Amino acid sequence: MGVFGIVCEYNPLHNGHARMLRQLREQGAEAVVCAMSGNFVQRGEAAVAGKLARAEMALRCGADLVLEIPTPWAAATAETFARGGVEILRRTGVVTDLAFGAECADVEALRAVAEVLDGEAYRAALRSIPEDGASFAAHRQSAVAAVLDPRRAALLSRPNNILAVEYLRAIRGTDIRPAAIPRQGAEHDSHTVDGGIASASHVRQLLLSGRTEEAMTCLPREAAEVLRREMERGHAPADMRRCDRAILARLRRMEEEEWARYDGGGEGLYHRLYQAVREAGSVEELLERAKTKRYPMARLRRMVLAAWLELPAVPARVPYLRLLGADDTGRKLLRRMREVPVLTKAADVGKLGKAAEELFRRESRWSDLYALTCPAVMPCGEDWRTTPVLMGEK
Repeated sequence: MGVFGIVCEYNPLHNGHARMLRQLREQGAEAVVCAMSGNFVQRGEAAVAGKLARAEMALRCGADLVLEIPTPWAAATAETFARGGVEILRRTGVVTDLAFGAECADVEALRAVAEVLDGEAYRAALRSIPEDGASFAAHRQSAVAAVLDPRRAALLSRPNNILAVEYLRAIRGTDIRPAAIPRQGAEHDSHTVDGGIASASHVRQLLLSGRTEEAMTCLPREAAEVLRREMERGHAPADMRRCDRAILARLRRMEEEEWARYDGGGEGLYHRLYQAVREAGSVEELLERAKTKRYPMARLRRMVLAAWLELPAVPARVPYLRLLGADDTGRKLLRRMREVPVLTKAADVGKLGKAAEELFRRESRWSDLYALTCPAVMPCGEDWRTTPVLMGEK
């Protein structure tokens, strides 16, 4: 028996996610704590439904406590996303195990890759690879193959394995135990349904193309009910295309050197984006003009989102744990977390220090921009007015 943590987006929570939550219960989980992305996600996009709605989905499908991953971590690289999520779970002081889905459920094989990525031999191998226009991901896999072996390096070709490796790096030095859950159903980013399970990207595509009923068949009943309600209210599905002109207006005001702060790779990618934004008539056209085989589309989207939101550099640590939702078991866990800065009421953020207040005020402004991506534009200040989703015993 233990308290399992999950780092997630639930964008939206589909049948594959629900199956994983059930499996943890069947394995004897005492409770499940989720560190979940807020209104913006790692792909550099707006979440299809707001964070409180997605927290409710999680609670209704088996989670007990949902805490928010703030936007600077949620809309970042796999490494930063994993580090932020694990930090939140670790600081609760109650999480004993970290559960994650992976194409490979062999923790030791994944751990071997994680160990290599933090070693000098890997860094030397990476430096020795000649520049050939290939992506960083391809170079990284080649470097791991040179240090370890091609078979294990190939694990880095699968998206869930990549996150799994980053989770293992993030929990190193902690008492949290890893628990890999084999991914089932349709593959990540595929546009098929296998055994009732589709990728989240396929579900989002269905929703944004108006194929609502088809999308709902890929969600557990509890999550589908929440999503239908949000759609009836005009709060979903969120779509960044509704903000195309607003995003372009912000980006066109930027000088070239301002773009550099959002180019985490330091490879001059910002030059391409600066030039592209001066010619593009939409965000999609901007991305098409800037992309090459070296730069994955998700990285470009993250840079555009970061520039639009004016995201700061990722802080050294998450300054507070913000409660999005809890059931009775989750509230009992909260009572065991009295020594950590848990934000349950927005009005109390000033008591948590300057860094916490500054981040929360920024998060509120980012939520105000998220509201513009929804079918019905919501008023400003939602983060200050809303309260966590609280549920009774399941």
